[in-house]
Amino acid sequence: MSPEKTFYLETFGCQMNAHDSEKVIGTLQREGYRRVESEEEAGLILYNTCSIRDKAEQKVFNRLNDYKKLYKSGKRFGVLGCVAQQEGEKIFERAPYVSLVSGSASYRKLPEMLHRLEAGENRITGLDDRQTDETFETEFTARQNPYRGYITIIEGCDKFCAYCVVPYTRGKERSRTSASVLEEARRIADLGYSEIQLLGQNVNSYRDPEGKLSFAELLAAVGQVPGIRRVRFTTSHPRDFTKDIVEVIDAYPTLCDHIHLPVQSGSSRILKAMAREYTSDWYLERISWMKAAKRKISLSTDIIVGFPGETPDDFIQTMDLLAEVQYDCVFGFKYSPRPNTPALVMIDSIPEAEKSQRLQVLLERQREIQRANYSNHLGEVMEVMVEGQNTARGQVTGRSSQNKSVNFTTGSPIAPAPGTYMQVRITATHPNSLVGEAL
Repeated sequence: MSPEKTFYLETFGCQMNAHDSEKVIGTLQREGYRRVESEEEAGLILYNTCSIRDKAEQKVFNRLNDYKKLYKSGKRFGVLGCVAQQEGEKIFERAPYVSLVSGSASYRKLPEMLHRLEAGENRITGLDDRQTDETFETEFTARQNPYRGYITIIEGCDKFCAYCVVPYTRGKERSRTSASVLEEARRIADLGYSEIQLLGQNVNSYRDPEGKLSFAELLAAVGQVPGIRRVRFTTSHPRDFTKDIVEVIDAYPTLCDHIHLPVQSGSSRILKAMAREYTSDWYLERISWMKAAKRKISLSTDIIVGFPGETPDDFIQTMDLLAEVQYDCVFGFKYSPRPNTPALVMIDSIPEAEKSQRLQVLLERQREIQRANYSNHLGEVMEVMVEGQNTARGQVTGRSSQNKSVNFTTGSPIAPAPGTYMQVRITATHPNSLVGEAL
C-alpha cells in the first residue's frame, strides 16, 4: 500500500448498509485513511454488500471482477457486509485477490483487521456467528447525508422468515441502551441535523438492555431532543407492532406520520408458509389502529409475489388487501431463493413468467391507488424539508413528513440549502410525487 493510506468504499443495499458504511468510513478515517472517489485512486478498495436478493449479490462479484486488474498494481480488496458473512472464506476462492472478508457483526474489530492488512496479511476474516451480543457503536461516524442523521438502535433478526437470509448474515437481535441512543441523538442535533431516522432490521423489536424505555417511549424521547423536528423509523415488523406506537405518533408532532409495515402477502396460508407468524386479520387490525389515529398516517409496505405454493387465489387475497389498506407506497418483489433459508426446500414451481405477470398486475393496481391518494393533496399546504434541486426543471426537491416526494418552485434564484423547511402549496399531483409552490 502507498505511504498515504487511501480507500474507496461502495455500498450496496439498504439504509442499514448505508449507515454501516458511514460508521466504517469514520473508523477508517480515525485510523489515518483518506477517502477517494474511485477505485483507481485507492490503495484499499471496499465493497459493503447486500444479499437480500440474488441480483444484489451477483452485482458485487461482477464489480470485483471488473476491477481485479487493479490488484496487480498493489491495491488491496475487502468485502464487507451480508455477502461477506454469507459466503465467508469461499470469497477467497471465488476472488483470490480479496484480502479482507468481514460481516457487519465484526465491524467493531476493523481497526485490528486494518493493522493486520497493513502488516501484509492476505486473508483476514471477521465472521462472528449470530450469537454475538456486540453492536457496532462508534463516535467516529462520518455522516454522508447533509440533512438526515441515522441511528441504528437494534441490529440482527430473530424472526427467521422462510425466505429471508438476514438472520444468518446479521446475527441475532441485539439492542443498544436507550441512554446511548439518546446521547447519539443529542450529538446529531448539536451537529445541526433536524431529522433523525432510527434503524433496525426490525426496529420496533427494540428491547432496552437496561429496561428503561419501550420502543414507543424511545420514539417520544428522541422526538423531544432539542433541535430535532422530525423522527422517522424503519423497518417495523407486524409481530412486534403495538398500539402505543400509533398513540405516541399522535401525541408528538415531531414523529413523522408515516409507517412502513411489510405485509409480504395478503394470504394467511402463505404468511404461515413464510413463517411470518401472523395472519392477514392480525395485520389488518394494526392497520385499523393507524387509520383511527388523529393524524392521517401514510402507509407503505413490502410484498413478495410468487412465493412457493402461492396459488392464483392467494394472489387475489393479496390484491384484496391492497385495495382495503390503500397504501401510499408498495415495494413489490418476485420471490427468489436465498442461501440457507427454509424456503429452499420448498418446491418453487411457479414459472418466472407468472411471477413477473403477478408483479406487474400488483404494481399497476398500486399505481392507480397512489394516483388517487396523491390527488387528495391538491391545494394542501404542507411542510417540506429540502433535499436538493432539479436544475433541469428549475425545481427544489424535498420530502413531506409523510415521506412523500415534493418538487416545487420558490420564485427565488437562490436555491434553499438542504435541510431547510418550507411551506409549500400543492398545485399538481402524480402517482409518485407532488408538485407545488413555496409560500
